[in-house]
Amino acid sequence: MAAAAPVPRPLELDPKYDDYDFPTTAAVPLSGHAGYLTAEQQAQVSQLRLMLESEGYTKRLDTLTLLRFLRARKFDVNLSKQMFIECEKWRQETNLDDVVPNWDYPEKEEVFKYYPQYYHKTDKDGRPVYIEQLGNIDLTAMYKITTAERMLTNLAVEYERVADPRLPACSRKSGVLLETCCTVMDLKGVGISKAPQVFNYVKQASVLSQNYYPERLGRLYLINAPWGFSTVWGVVKAWLDPVTVQKIHVLGSGYQKELLAQVPAENLPKQFGGSCECAGGCQFSDMGPWREEQWAKPAKWEKKEGAAAAAPAADATIQNAGAEVKEGGAATAAAAGQGNAALPVDVKADAPAPAAA
Repeated sequence: MAAAAPVPRPLELDPKYDDYDFPTTAAVPLSGHAGYLTAEQQAQVSQLRLMLESEGYTKRLDTLTLLRFLRARKFDVNLSKQMFIECEKWRQETNLDDVVPNWDYPEKEEVFKYYPQYYHKTDKDGRPVYIEQLGNIDLTAMYKITTAERMLTNLAVEYERVADPRLPACSRKSGVLLETCCTVMDLKGVGISKAPQVFNYVKQASVLSQNYYPERLGRLYLINAPWGFSTVWGVVKAWLDPVTVQKIHVLGSGYQKELLAQVPAENLPKQFGGSCECAGGCQFSDMGPWREEQWAKPAKWEKKEGAAAAAPAADATIQNAGAEVKEGGAATAAAAGQGNAALPVDVKADAPAPAAA
């Protein structure tokens, strides 16, 4: 018997932390999401905030952020608190708040010759579309252009840009709260010889995405999946949360019809069956509502004009100190994250399956 639809309930905002300039009601009525919280879930948000305040935390205590951590841990307040604190410790250790507004990645064009990964316009639900092409990954060549640490830093910076300004702009344009992305991972060219490098990248993705950026995956399309991949997926999905499995679509070379049902042709690059041909290449355009004057607003992390904040050193990066997936192992990397794969960190392959992506 299907569960009853959640009852609409205006989100209770905290005047100290909640200063949203975009819609705060989720696009789909789902339990635990903004605009559809039960009284108990709303109380759990307040409880988590009070617990974190009591330990001295003052940043990122807004309601929508806390809800993402609570959903990631099935509204277990203590586990959500632990996850949030570990995330904040990581942010402090990496000095991420200072790195983001000053980050420069001039080697991007060269890196993209081997591993394009970029945000490009929106899907039919108004969410950012994120695209990765894994077939040309060559770590030896890539590390002559950049370093593992700089790749990791760029990945984290892009996650921050998803949170602001990309998703807020998409929410303004759609008129509803959007918190997730639609990911397209192209496996064309991923043969036996390249599989180890590609698999390690995908496995490592879960470290950053699952531990520090929960609840960002809306849909994941694995296209041009090589022969035998569907068989492997049939085994892997048995380990995943059913909510996660529903978000993942494994498609072969005839993927266009299903992908175009989710991403409008005018928003999908021509090489994937769409009609978009951005000047200079779709992978470098960063086109989307976040670039449209009507919907775009400066990110809150942007440096204010005349601010005296000291910029970090030009070579500031997130160090490759190694990390573990707190929940979810190698098999869940692409499912629980957004699909971002370039993470030079270690992952425990025997970690338990995640609660939900």
